[in-house]
Amino acid sequence: MARRRKGRPIDGVILLDKPTGISSNDALQKVKRIYFAEKAGHTGALDPLATGMLPICLGEATKFSQFLLDSDKRYRVIAKLGERTNTSDSDGEVVETRPVNVELDKLKECVESFRGESDQIPSMFSALKYQGKPLYEYARQGIEVPRESRKITVYDIVLHRFEGDEVEMEVHCSKGTYIRTIVDDLGEMLGCGAHVTMLRRTAVADYPYEKMVTLEQLNELLEQAHRDEKAPKELLDPLLLPMDTAVADLPEVNMNAELTDLVQHGMPVQVAGAPAEGTVRMTSGEEKLFIGVANIDDNGRVAPKRLVVFREPVENE
Repeated sequence: MARRRKGRPIDGVILLDKPTGISSNDALQKVKRIYFAEKAGHTGALDPLATGMLPICLGEATKFSQFLLDSDKRYRVIAKLGERTNTSDSDGEVVETRPVNVELDKLKECVESFRGESDQIPSMFSALKYQGKPLYEYARQGIEVPRESRKITVYDIVLHRFEGDEVEMEVHCSKGTYIRTIVDDLGEMLGCGAHVTMLRRTAVADYPYEKMVTLEQLNELLEQAHRDEKAPKELLDPLLLPMDTAVADLPEVNMNAELTDLVQHGMPVQVAGAPAEGTVRMTSGEEKLFIGVANIDDNGRVAPKRLVVFREPVENE
């Protein structure tokens, strides 16, 4: 007897405006329950302190979440000068207090120094793993473990405000960049220490800011559906973005029905006009139905890597 699904097979991407005070996984589980989704995954954790864009992939879209993990991000951050904390943000304990004697020109010079490629050592309070455990678990026990520096790129960094002991900046950066670490490093360069008091992610890849929705908005729609005796999906599903938005930056390879059938059975195929190398998104037919992503192999063939499984929808309970 087939095991009954826990949830419905709904596919797409919801742009959640994560609230402060909860983890990204908590936010994910709340969205999963609201949508009664069979499967869900987020695309790069935000600290509990942080708010803003957290793309959550539902169903088959989870297969393509890695592409959003690898994408550029934009943040708005407020830093408090004069205090250094053990987590580099206001959720931590103050470990050092120093007077703030910072000139605007010096601040601008230090901020500008972060632009470009550099090596960054991840914070001990990050979710990166060491011997199978997240670094923050060691940090909470007072244990410091070795971390390798990672190449990051700050494409743009803009100083928006400097008032008293507060600095507000906007940062456009590559994947894996820790804004807390930038702020902590900035504080040390200025000789006074600093930590993050507000962090908001304003962009992931090219997703539009105005498409974000809050947990409150989702819950209100769920309650409205119950009041109006409608299926929740009627009000919730229109908020989902197509799953292929996660791979929108990849070059498209369109194929006919015959080639589609072959790749859906895992076979590499030769497609006229395909790129000579790299990763591509595959579409089928004139309607350009998204069917997955592929790598171009050494023989120039489109070799399927992740495929969309098309299923019959089931009714929400």
